[in-house]
Parts: sequence; C-alpha cells; structure tokens
Amino acid sequence: MKLQKATRFGIYALLELARDPSQQLSASDIARRYAISTNHLAKVMRELGRAGLVEAERGVGGGYRFVANAKRVTLWDVVSLFESLYGETAEPGQDTETGQALGMVLGEMGEIAEATLRSITIDTMLRMRPRTRAADAA
Repeated sequence: MKLQKATRFGIYALLELARDPSQQLSASDIARRYAISTNHLAKVMRELGRAGLVEAERGVGGGYRFVANAKRVTLWDVVSLFESLYGETAEPGQDTETGQALGMVLGEMGEIAEATLRSITIDTMLRMRPRTRAADAA
C-alpha cells in the first residue's frame, strides 16, 4: 500500500509531536527533520488541527502540539483524513466477470489494510521507533 505524501507527512508530524506533548514544534522544524516541503506540511497541519489531533499557537515561540490521546489515535485516523481508499470512479472492465472478481480481491485487501491501520496507535508507533533505530544501527 502506498500512501500519499500528505498522509505520510501527517504521520511524521504526529509522531514528532506525540513524543513530548508539552513541546511545541513549528511546521518548519518538522519539515526540516524529514526534508519535506514546509508549505505542504502546513496544509497537512491545518487538517490535523481540524481533526482535533493538534493545536496551533501563533506568534513568537508558537507552533503545534499534540493534543489527542496517543493510546487511542490510530494510523487509520490519520490515513482516513487524507486517503480515498475506496475507488469511487468507474474503472474499465469492472463490470466484467474478471473485473468483479478482481474487485472482490481488492476489496478484501482494503479491509485487511484498514483492520491493520485501525489496530496500530500512535503510542504503538512511538514504541516501535527505538527498535527500528537499533536495527538500523546494526
């Protein structure tokens, strides 16, 4: 499964902010860490704010902070903000027997992906990070 840039940026930002919810980070701080566009990330941050996952404080020393519950927010919560996982447009051949069979398989794959994303919280991802870093260092 390939995620759109906005989805990945949203996950990166939430993980950075959720590490220390008392800390505020600017969009440019987060963008710099991940070598991504500050303008694109700012749009993502607005969406995360509308969803109640982050809060923004304007002005000098302002930035974003994580305000949700890391043990309850799942990857699905973030992915569903930015992704259209279920095709709404007609695809060539989908009305054929083969197209319908393929549609069933793709539907099952989508259900499995959704179940997986619903089962992984921000807290779980934060706990996975040290293991990933240790594995990278080896």
